[in-house]
Amino acid sequence: MFTGIIQDVAEISRIERAGGAARLWVATKLDVSDFEHGESISIDGVCLTVTEAAAGAFCVDVSSESLARSTLGEAGPGRKVNIERAMQANDRFGGHFVLGHVDGIGAVRRADRESEYLRLAIAPPAELMRYMVEKGSVAVDGVSLTINAVEADSFSMMLIPTTLSDTTLAGRKPGDKVNIETDIIGKYIERFLAARSGGITIDKLREQGFE
Repeated sequence: MFTGIIQDVAEISRIERAGGAARLWVATKLDVSDFEHGESISIDGVCLTVTEAAAGAFCVDVSSESLARSTLGEAGPGRKVNIERAMQANDRFGGHFVLGHVDGIGAVRRADRESEYLRLAIAPPAELMRYMVEKGSVAVDGVSLTINAVEADSFSMMLIPTTLSDTTLAGRKPGDKVNIETDIIGKYIERFLAARSGGITIDKLREQGFE
């Protein structure tokens, strides 16, 4: 479980590919001395497992499924990535429930600077639009964000200076691909409603006038 509060902008230092999967070494400013073998860590919003840690870096294995369903499939050495260690039971909960299970890859449509802020508009896969709700939560490259506006095929957020300085999102430009994880609460509600009411979905509720 993660919160979407990024702890470091790290860098992929080495990638070893074999049989459709990959092994990534990531250089980080975090203290890796207490990284435990088998602990979960989020890299650009993808939940992965630490296999080794030494000298300011750690290693994770990435399955062919994770490579295919996230932007890590196109990653190379030198790429900057957002990382967050899994939350502990006594942690302050500052973002929202983030599982590290990427729902799809979106594309940046607009990146408009407004003084110290950045208005970022993203077009997700069409099937994810039903989970985008004004003032709702979304994780973009592992960053917990609040949706400010929803259009027919895109959603937008206003990124504050802290988010821009502490994550990779400041460098996003139109056409860039990003990992998207929708709010797990909305997905569970849709699932429960469908099971109890003969296939009712969020889209069908909207057609009936519910927002």
